[in-house]
Amino acid sequence: MCRRCESMCNEVQDCSVLSGANRGFDSVVAPAFDMSLNETVCTNCGQCVAVCPVGALVEKDHTAEVIEALADPEKVVVVQTAPAVRAALGEPLGMEPGSLVTGKMVTALRKLGFDYVFDTNFTADLTIMEEGSELLDRLNRHLAGDESARLPILTSCCPAWVKFFEHQFPDMLDLPSTAKSPQQMFGSIAKSYFAQKIDIPREKMVVVSIMPCLAKKYEAARPEFAVDGNPDVDYVLSTRELASLIKAANIEFVTLADEEFDQPLGEATGAAVIFGATGGVLEAAVRTAYEVATGQDLPKIDFQELRGIEGVRTAKLKVGDLELKLGIVHKLSNARELMEKIRSGEEQFHAIEVMSCPGGCIGGGGQPYHHGCEELLEKRTAAIYRDDRNNTLRKSHENPHVQELYKNFLGEPLSDKSHELLHTHYRKRSAL
Repeated sequence: MCRRCESMCNEVQDCSVLSGANRGFDSVVAPAFDMSLNETVCTNCGQCVAVCPVGALVEKDHTAEVIEALADPEKVVVVQTAPAVRAALGEPLGMEPGSLVTGKMVTALRKLGFDYVFDTNFTADLTIMEEGSELLDRLNRHLAGDESARLPILTSCCPAWVKFFEHQFPDMLDLPSTAKSPQQMFGSIAKSYFAQKIDIPREKMVVVSIMPCLAKKYEAARPEFAVDGNPDVDYVLSTRELASLIKAANIEFVTLADEEFDQPLGEATGAAVIFGATGGVLEAAVRTAYEVATGQDLPKIDFQELRGIEGVRTAKLKVGDLELKLGIVHKLSNARELMEKIRSGEEQFHAIEVMSCPGGCIGGGGQPYHHGCEELLEKRTAAIYRDDRNNTLRKSHENPHVQELYKNFLGEPLSDKSHELLHTHYRKRSAL
């Protein structure tokens, strides 16, 4: 009866799905109207799980299915790891908050038996190529008077945010970028491009994601992210689930040597890793869009005006002769407030990034519990930006393996092949 989950859902995320009023102890955290959560406006963000002090709420665990796949000699099991995971996985495994554990994480995943260990950052770079190109295309058409090129473009990397606007703003479904999230782009590329490179059918490949986000489990199960019933991403483990699996395997994480990701889907830039923090997706997009649009090198690489912890932030950036107005939002209550101002015409932007969870993915519902400690979230965020600074390549369009992928497989951003594999569509959902 602490009602923390209810407060999170109703006040912070503004979804109003969970209700404890007049329901009794057995169903205190049940959806209103006695219906399944799947039939409600629940976004699967997992913040109710993140704030539960007694573990009464947990994610749907896919660990058993992953272990079964690893034990199957007929399967090639590929794993991808999201940027925010490396900044938090060390916490439950004996390391200080803010430790970057990328190399140890790769080693641990190999010891667990994964055939290939790749980085979701690779497809974060790919996302920027597609989403940035889409932004420039819309801007150019909008400035030329094309009324079908509506602005602002909204980022679409966060599946909880995607489900939120499908429920809450069905009249604005032409605003979000059609680019799939990095997780889903990875699954699509792994089971097409990479499966061809190693000469196996997609049905023989199992793609596992390690994610800071519980909504990623829902996203992987969306029917549009499958080919003839075979999902692009088969299983999703949260950061917490991976930590538990490492412990169960008696792997001494702290003592592990650092290893590198496999190639070619393991190469990434600093722009990709900052996807894990609020404002990072938009900053990564600006780094590439500026140089593509102007043909000039960036005068600066770090956009401090896009960083911060405020729930809603705005910034103006000059790109050539055009001044872009950008918005950054985290927490869904803030997203609703801003979207309603856009709907009414009170606010106008060229591009907006939205992340559902506090601080972005570093505060995701699948991360090690932070119990509202902002200092811990700040340490994770600092680790993300430190990883960016230490990277030799810091712009997505500089990724050589992404360049190779376009040259030998996709053609160019927004090509027919790119649209087939890397883009999606949205639909109106129930308002209940």
